Amino acid sequence: MRAAVFSDVHGNLVALEAVLADATGAGAEECWIVGDLVAHGPQPAATIRRLMDLSDARIVRGNTDRYVLTGELPGMVPTADNARTPAEVRLLVDVSTAFGWTRGAVTTAGGYEWLASLPVEQRVTLPDGTRVLLVHAAPGHDDGRGAQPDMTEQELIAAGFADADAQLIFVGHTHVPVDYSVNDVRIVNLGSVSVPATAERRAMWTLLVADDDGFRIERHFTEYDPAIVTSAMDAEHHPSAAWLKSKFDR
Repeated sequence: MRAAVFSDVHGNLVALEAVLADATGAGAEECWIVGDLVAHGPQPAATIRRLMDLSDARIVRGNTDRYVLTGELPGMVPTADNARTPAEVRLLVDVSTAFGWTRGAVTTAGGYEWLASLPVEQRVTLPDGTRVLLVHAAPGHDDGRGAQPDMTEQELIAAGFADADAQLIFVGHTHVPVDYSVNDVRIVNLGSVSVPATAERRAMWTLLVADDDGFRIERHFTEYDPAIVTSAMDAEHHPSAAWLKSKFDR
C-alpha cells in the first residue's frame, strides 16, 4: 500500500495538481485528504471537481469546509455585534465575503452535496494491522487547537489523541508539520498544501508506505509558483483577494 496523505488544499488547484503529480511519480496508489479543501483559494470550483473525480480517495471534512456549507465564521473573527475597530470590521467583511463567494462557486460546480456528505473522521487498517485515524484537527473534531508543536503530553491526552482507538493519527488544520507520539499513538500533522504558516513555502504532503511487516512515513515538499495562485485571485475576481494574498506573503 502506498498512499499520498495531505491536508489544507484551500482551493489552490495549482498546488493540488503539483502534489498529485509528485504523488503519482512516487507510486502512490490512493490519496487520503484530511480537510480544508476549497476555502481561501482562487479556484474552489475547479478544485472540488478535481477532488470529486479522484479514484481511490479517502477524504474528511475540515472546519473551513463546514463554514462554507453553513455560513459560520471562525471563532477568531469578530461578529457584527462585537466588531469595534476598523480592522475588525474589515476582517469580518473579508472572511464572510470569502466564504460566501466560495459557497457559490462550490454550489455552481455541483459540489455542495458532495462536500456536505464528507465525514469528520475516516478509519483505515494497514496490512500489518495498524489502526489509522484520519481527522482534520483532533479526534472527533474538525476545529479547535488541533495538534500544535508546543503541546505537552498531557494536552495531547486531554485533546483525545491517546484514546481514539487508533495507533496512527493523521491531522492537518494548523499548517505546521509535526510528528510525535503519546501513549504509543503516533500523531502526524501533515502541514499544508496551501496557505503556509511556516517559512516553508512549498506544498507539503506525506507518502505512507505500508505492508505486512509495518509502515514508514516519508515527508515530501513540492515546488509550485505561489505567484500564479495570487494572480488567479485577481483573474477570478475573488472579493477578498487582498486579504487572501497576504497569507502567501508572510
